[in-house]
Amino acid sequence: MAEGMIRYWAAAKAAAGVPEEPYRADTLAEALENARMARGEEFGRVLARSSFLVDGRPVGARPYDGVELTDGAVVEVLPPFAGG
Repeated sequence: MAEGMIRYWAAAKAAAGVPEEPYRADTLAEALENARMARGEEFGRVLARSSFLVDGRPVGARPYDGVELTDGAVVEVLPPFAGG
């Protein structure tokens, strides 16, 4: 099981109630599900609209269960931003 950090930005940070938190998971899907289970519906809605970076690389349209996490990886949760 890999251990790393999830960082939340903007609306994701507000919904999570914290700017970052540690994860223990093998895949992005598992890390996000663990985080979602600890919070309410609004957090899940924010995650559903968000995009993700793992160690600075965009996840894009890849299935989250195929995105493997490694020890020390940083997952960034980027909700849609208003403006430019």
